[in-house]
Amino acid sequence: MKSNTEKFGKTPHQSSLWTRADALKVRADDPTTTQPLVSADFPVLSNEVFIWDTMPLRDMDGNVTSVDGWSVIFTLTADRHPNDPEYIDENGNYNITRDWNDRHGRAKMYYWFSRTGKDWKLGGRVMAEGVSPTVREWAGTPILLNDQGEVDLYYTAVTPGATIVKVRGRVVTTEHGVSMVGFEKVKPLFEADGKMYQTEAQNSFWGFRDPWPFRDPKDGNLYMLFEGNVAGERGSHKVGEAEIGDVPPGYENVGNSRFQTACVGIAVARDADGDDWEMLPPLLTAVGVNDQTERPHFVFQDGKYYLFTISHTFTYADGVTGPDGVYGFVADSLFGPYVPLNGSGLVLGNPSSQPFQTYSHYVMPNGLVTSFIDSVPTDETGTQIRIGGTEAPTVGMKIKGQQTFVVAEYDYGYIPPMLDVTLK
Repeated sequence: MKSNTEKFGKTPHQSSLWTRADALKVRADDPTTTQPLVSADFPVLSNEVFIWDTMPLRDMDGNVTSVDGWSVIFTLTADRHPNDPEYIDENGNYNITRDWNDRHGRAKMYYWFSRTGKDWKLGGRVMAEGVSPTVREWAGTPILLNDQGEVDLYYTAVTPGATIVKVRGRVVTTEHGVSMVGFEKVKPLFEADGKMYQTEAQNSFWGFRDPWPFRDPKDGNLYMLFEGNVAGERGSHKVGEAEIGDVPPGYENVGNSRFQTACVGIAVARDADGDDWEMLPPLLTAVGVNDQTERPHFVFQDGKYYLFTISHTFTYADGVTGPDGVYGFVADSLFGPYVPLNGSGLVLGNPSSQPFQTYSHYVMPNGLVTSFIDSVPTDETGTQIRIGGTEAPTVGMKIKGQQTFVVAEYDYGYIPPMLDVTLK
């Protein structure tokens, strides 16, 4: 494969901007872009572990895939510690909130399987202890490569640093369940370079994670999306006219929004197997708007590129805000330009009455959106909450041109396959 200089010229593409003017259009509680309320009596997938980011097994074209009739999902997972003295409060009660908040430091990749696309059974860890080169195994993407059951798991190896990596193994099925075998040799792929993507040395709050490889339906090449921050020392970024956009009088003041520098990164593979990658400039930047564009992914529909990402209220910049949830953009070609869906970018947000009920949404090509339950109020004041750490109800969404509409709600953790592969 040609280098990006040969393929795209010295400047492969101009990054699209999510502007402050776009973000000013965000409106919480619009019924067409708001996730239905999650009941406080939700079922829990497991009392032994917390789960959050959910990664359905899929093919390189984005189709959610089952094998021999078994659906498979990967999740970020951490043990619950109801009997650990560290998480017992002064009254002798289990402090589940503290345990939940500490989960990221011990995140591991687990897998689950199901015959029904719900009612998931825990399979166990994907990699044995000590295989991953770092302490934490953070989110990525499992790809079914062929009908021999080979799987490439792209994920983020974190602490020390943050490195996009992959590990190859194999899915094995029986009439009783699913096993993951192999997954023994982790291959580092790339890290933030400090020139296009911010490094930890430039900003201790930087983000570089969430690989999502895909094959471009138009040019056939292999690419990868990931979350990043725009390179540069923290606080050095300029929020200029382009980043501000067409704001009304009185909204020109950007405050301290120079600290928010999120972007959606992209890399191109130099080889067919996805072992050799070259980072390209970001597809989309949110300088002055938001500091996180997590788990970016595509839906390819009607010849268009629908780019989805998740973000938080607390990562918005001064003067703009929006709910925790999914934000989206659309373009006619891979390298844009991208415009925000629904005029603002907001696609599916939490209701203001339950602002932390769900997160880490993943939009599938069939219009279904999966997420996990974070916390749900159990009283009218919102002071009492129930911690989730389990699958949220799946939401149905329609995409029409530059607009999206919430149209359905399904069972907890409903992730049906789009195609089934018979292993040979």
